Amino acid sequence: MKVFRGFKHPGIASASAVTIGNFDGVHRGHQAMLALLRAEAQQRGVASVVLTFEPHPRDYFAELHKKPELAPARVGTLRDKLEDLAQAGVDQTVVLPFDARLANQSPQAFIDQVLLQGLGARYVLVGDDFRFGKARAGDYALLDAAGEAQGFDVARMNSYEVHGLRVSSSAVRDALGRGDMAAAARLLGRPYCISGHVVHGRKLGRTLGFKTLNLRFAHWKPAASGIFVVLVHGLASKPLQGVANLGVRPSLDPNDVNGGRVLLETHCLDWPAELGPEGAYGKIIRVELLHKLHDELKYDGLDALTQGIQKDRDDARVWLQSNVSTRI
Repeated sequence: MKVFRGFKHPGIASASAVTIGNFDGVHRGHQAMLALLRAEAQQRGVASVVLTFEPHPRDYFAELHKKPELAPARVGTLRDKLEDLAQAGVDQTVVLPFDARLANQSPQAFIDQVLLQGLGARYVLVGDDFRFGKARAGDYALLDAAGEAQGFDVARMNSYEVHGLRVSSSAVRDALGRGDMAAAARLLGRPYCISGHVVHGRKLGRTLGFKTLNLRFAHWKPAASGIFVVLVHGLASKPLQGVANLGVRPSLDPNDVNGGRVLLETHCLDWPAELGPEGAYGKIIRVELLHKLHDELKYDGLDALTQGIQKDRDDARVWLQSNVSTRI
C-alpha cells in the first residue's frame, strides 16, 4: 500500500474508488466497507483509496476551543491505522492534515478540489452517518446529487452489527475504556494491538529486576489504560508472553526521559537469551493486549512498586497458563 500525506504528489492514482473516514481502530465495520471498496475498484479498473485525516477532526476542534474533553480517546496510532489498512488490501491511503483550511472548506469545494481534482474519484463510498465540509453541512444527499451532476458514483453503507450491537469506533473506545478486551476483540475482529519502535526509557525497570520494552503511544488520550496481560510479536519466532503498563506511570518522576508521554511498557516473562540485554531497541514490535488486570496504581516508593510489579507478573503468568498457553 502506498501512503501519501496530502494529494499533490506524483504517484497518486489518476482515477480511484474512494472511501472517507477517520478509521480509528479499523474495526469490523471498516473492514466490511474496505472489502466493498476493493470490489468496486476492481470492477472499474481503478485504485482503491482511503482518505483519512490527522489529527482527528475532533482533536482539532477540541484544541481550537480549548476544550480537551471534546477530543475522543484514540483507539490506535497512525502507524497502527496504516498497517491495518494495508492488511485490508487497500491500494493507497491519503492522509490529509485536518487544519483551519480544511475545516472551513465548503462541501462543494471539498468535492471539487479533494475528491475530483485531487483523487480522481469515480466512485465514493461513505458510512451512513457521513458528514463533511464546513459546519458539517455536507451529507449523503448532497454528495449523491453532486455525483449525478458531475459524473461519479456514490454509495452508502449501512451500519455493521455484531450480535445486535452497532460496530463503531465509539463502541471500541467504550469497550477499551471498560477494560473489556474480549468485547473489543469481537468488535475489531482481532485482539487489540499497539505497535511501534522500541525506545529507550529511564532504565528503572532493569534496576528493579523487570526489564521493559517501551513504545510511545503517539496521542495523549489512549482509549485503554492500565495493566494488561500481553503477547509480544516481532522479537522471536513465537510470541513472547508478558505484562504491560499503558499510561503515564504515576509512580515515577515526571522529569524522566519519557515524562509526560503515554508509554506502553512491556515486561516479557521470559526474555530470549539470543536477543541479549539491548537486542530489542529500534525494532518494531506489535503488542496484543489480551486481558486487563487493573488500573494504573500509584505506589509509595520503589519497594512497593517492585512488589506490585511482581504481583502483576505472577497474575499474568497464571492468566496466560489458563487462557493462552495452548495457542502458542
